[in-house]
Parts: sequence; C-alpha cells; structure tokens
Amino acid sequence: MANKAPSFETEALREFGEVLKGRRTINLYLQTSVPEQLVRDAIEAATWAPNHHVTEPWRFLMMGPQTIARTIERVRVTLAEQKGQELADFKARSWAEKPGWLTVTCRRSEDTLKEREDYAACSVAVQNFMLYLWKAGVGSKWTSGGITRDPEFFDILGVNPEEEFVVGMIWYGYPKVTPTQSRTAADDVTVRLP
Repeated sequence: MANKAPSFETEALREFGEVLKGRRTINLYLQTSVPEQLVRDAIEAATWAPNHHVTEPWRFLMMGPQTIARTIERVRVTLAEQKGQELADFKARSWAEKPGWLTVTCRRSEDTLKEREDYAACSVAVQNFMLYLWKAGVGSKWTSGGITRDPEFFDILGVNPEEEFVVGMIWYGYPKVTPTQSRTAADDVTVRLP
C-alpha cells in the first residue's frame, strides 16, 4: 500500500490563515481600554519570535498616560516647527485618540550583522504581538515615523540611544473601522529555482 501525503487542510490551519490574512493596520479605534493582561499575554507571545543565538534583543515599553501625554506634546512641538501649528494640532488630536501604546526597542551591537539579525527578530516579535491581539479582536498600527528617532523621545522613554534603538511604536485598541485590502498573488512573487 502506497503512503499518502498528509492532508494539510484542517480547520485549525484555515483559521490560522484567516488570522494572518485578515490582520489590518488600524487607524481608528473605539475608546475602549484593552485589558492589560491581554497586552501582557501578547507580549509573552511576541517573545517567542525566532532570534538568532537566542539573543532576545527586545524590550517592550508599556506607555502610561504621562508618557503618552509627553510624547504627544513632543510631536505637536516638532510638527509645529516643521509644518505649522494646524497640522501639529491635528496630529496631536489624532494621536490622543489611540487607546493603547507600546514601544518596542532593540539592543544595539557593535557587530553590524548581529544588530541586523536582532532587528529582524524584533520585527518578527512585533508581528507576533499584533497577530495575537488581532486574534483577540484588537487592532494595531506599527509606526516608525520621525518620533521614533527623536532624541527627546528617547529621554521621555528613559532609553539610552547608545544601548538600544526604537524598532517602532505600536498603537492598539478595538477597531472602529477595519479597512479592506488585497495582496499580490503568491505565484506572482514566487520564483522556483532549479
């Protein structure tokens, strides 16, 4: 009797695929708090990201109201100087509506290859975090805009830029609007090599 290849079409696998394909970047949130334990569980899931030599280079900074307020004010001041007060005030109001804030940092290394691998690991950790929350009905947005490179933001966070850098700031909350999206077909981005 010939061996048959196992069937990979299972309910669990289909559900997992739906979570992966269904996750969206969320910009508008309901003003409902996400339970802290859920966020901590998502961070726990994030730490299971693959990381070369098990360096575990990440740190997760759960931003409280004072840190958030200082960050928003820093954005307001910076944008007012660069692009005018009207845009600065709009951005500050928009950011103030984000219910949950987390900043992810990566440990620096003098070895550029190691630092690159560690950054990749932190990026996967962020994805784990966002997917875990998405499965629980919580949306997120990963931002890596100018604020994440601002020395004053590092001061607000208590981050030593010689020891770590910001991978991104993650906003999270229950989605008010979930956008639709499409992707290029896998066949169009896949090359089979001999």
